[in-house]
Amino acid sequence: MTERLETESRKLLSRLQATLAEAGAGQERLDRITHLIADSMGTHVCSIYLFRDADTLELCATEGLNPEAVHQTRMRVGEGLVGRVARSKRALNTADAPNTQGFRYMPETGEEVFSSFLGVPIQRLGEMLGVLVVQSRDKREYSADEVYALEVVAMVVAEMKELGAFTGEGAALAAPHKNPVMIKGTVAQEGVAMGHAYLHEPRVVVTRLVADDTEAEIAKLREVVDKLRVSVDEMLDTAQGQDKEQLQILEAYRMFANSRGWMRRMEESISSGLSAEAAVEKEQSAARARLEQVPDPYLRERLHDLDDLSNRLLRMLTGQGSETGAEIPPSPILVARNIGPGELLEYGRSLKGIILEEGSVGSHAAVVARALAIPLIVHAKRITTDALNGDLVLVDGEQGIVHLRPDDTVQAHFSDKMAMQAKAQERYASLRDKPAETLCGNVVSLQMNAGLMADLPSLPTSGAEGVGLFRTELQFLTRSKVPRRSELATVYARVLDAAEGLRVVFRTLDIGSDKVLPYMKPQDEPNPALGWRAIRVGLDKPGVMRMQLQALIRGANGRPLTVMFPFVAQLDEFTRARDALLREMDREAALGRVLPETLEIGAMLETPSLAFSPNAFFEMADFISIGGNDLKQFFFAADRENERVRRRYDTLNVSFLSFLELIVSRCRDVGTPLSFCGEDAGRPIEALCFAAMGLRTLSMRPASIGPVKHLLRRSDLREVRAVISEARATGVMTVRPAVMEWLRHQT
Repeated sequence: MTERLETESRKLLSRLQATLAEAGAGQERLDRITHLIADSMGTHVCSIYLFRDADTLELCATEGLNPEAVHQTRMRVGEGLVGRVARSKRALNTADAPNTQGFRYMPETGEEVFSSFLGVPIQRLGEMLGVLVVQSRDKREYSADEVYALEVVAMVVAEMKELGAFTGEGAALAAPHKNPVMIKGTVAQEGVAMGHAYLHEPRVVVTRLVADDTEAEIAKLREVVDKLRVSVDEMLDTAQGQDKEQLQILEAYRMFANSRGWMRRMEESISSGLSAEAAVEKEQSAARARLEQVPDPYLRERLHDLDDLSNRLLRMLTGQGSETGAEIPPSPILVARNIGPGELLEYGRSLKGIILEEGSVGSHAAVVARALAIPLIVHAKRITTDALNGDLVLVDGEQGIVHLRPDDTVQAHFSDKMAMQAKAQERYASLRDKPAETLCGNVVSLQMNAGLMADLPSLPTSGAEGVGLFRTELQFLTRSKVPRRSELATVYARVLDAAEGLRVVFRTLDIGSDKVLPYMKPQDEPNPALGWRAIRVGLDKPGVMRMQLQALIRGANGRPLTVMFPFVAQLDEFTRARDALLREMDREAALGRVLPETLEIGAMLETPSLAFSPNAFFEMADFISIGGNDLKQFFFAADRENERVRRRYDTLNVSFLSFLELIVSRCRDVGTPLSFCGEDAGRPIEALCFAAMGLRTLSMRPASIGPVKHLLRRSDLREVRAVISEARATGVMTVRPAVMEWLRHQT
């Protein structure tokens, strides 16, 4: 980096800072900036293009082009040289613009007389806000020094745009974080909620952009980076012996924290006139831009690590840590990039909804959200960028849509929807103590899914007849080490106490796939969903399974105990797991401990193979529960985390219903009780069809019991079965339209 560049960049930034400090409206400031840049760099043209929507750039200010083209000239991303810069997020430098690939002549601008072109992205943390352009009549490429200087200025313009310095009329100059935003995500937990955004980790806002004393700024950066290196080393020392993935992340942190190139680039930015925090954010923006261009997943993860490390450094420099002092707003909707189960549990039931940029349908956070019955949407792109603490948020956990700062029309429509649901819940509450008895006299047992003690108060108020699934993995996921047997026994005893004699089905530890314990060494598997998980882990690592089985027996303390083994794929796995439980019963008896009054041992049918097991399996199992979520994805070979394929396959597909019919038939032949557990059990139409196919026990989230019971009580299963049979006979793929049409004609 030459002294000339440092001096010229500092001069330009100093003039820019003075210009931005002057009073004036947004348009005036933009006009002054373009004049200043053109004058300082000795170019004939300087133009600023800003996004008016996600796909369209608008000329918002210019020095040198036709002023009448301002706010009239627009182009799509990828259109013309400006559009190319916006798409690539990289500088474009050419001496002969008219003959450069992608050039598009805009006659209204009068730019045909200018040959040289330099365009740089105006971006903040990888988010494109616009393009900054300089042009000259003479044919020449701009020097590396000039490109760098313009990039530094573009970074300052991006920060000022984010801070609202350029607000004015029109979409391109709209105040940031003011307009309504709709984001489409993926439903991880159903439900609707209205509340106010609360950012789990608020964005760092860099307000001091220009350095007054570059030497002092460099010294400040070095001091904070040294502290960062020490903290990373301490985290590594603490993490020794922990899982491999965590160690790899921390090793990447240490590599970047000690990177000379990383440090050099930030120091060069400070030498050019930026403050320490602005220099860090400039480097972070560049890293995020590279992140989006890298196809290799390993390199993407490493750049992600650099992004996280830059955030840590920014928080240390600005003092804007996670604890900002911001009060949790009324009816909080938690907004985060991602969040762990322990952190989510700390918020508890105070949350009305959760929105994550990342996450997955089967993530730890999703498991906890389901347990707490809090609507959750994942894959909500840009939510942490677009949302501010206190913003009004509508969470539609049925459609997978987030409305941020909705307009009055959307808000009114959503309020009506919530009011209708509230009225329906009042109607369902009147059915709480009534059986789910159909018009044809069949009674369906409706039970609830749970995983936390906090779930159990819902048992009497929901009208559930018991707990059809208690997920025991949550007690493991929310700890940093394996829980003690005595701790688990206490939890299981409290669950049975809260159930007050109602049946509770304890599913043994279901880990693996996307549920990796914090203290469990992750497995390098190409497809974890089909890998080493659930019962397979328990059988290969019998120590943990033995400990949990002992805790279940002791927690029962003489009361009935029902245990279910997950992800059983063949008879041998079930017999081995069943034998292990019976051995623990014998050991507990030999120790003189109180045994359960009765013991039921069942299996979760989540793999198609188990449906074709020998009769011995169906005779040996005391009960079977269909795990609908996993069974459906394996049946259709459609990953339920993949939006492209998961919605293509209907639960009421005739093939899937025929498969369920086979399972019902096999269980009926030997008298084995059968239930259906999963999200689909809580959807009224699906639940009605399951009952028509012969299923007499359904387990679902507590809030679904009322709607399901309401529909069952006003339906005749014989008629529904006839509708399904007639539809299947016509060769349709799904019976849903036929069933929906039948329902429309019911009173």
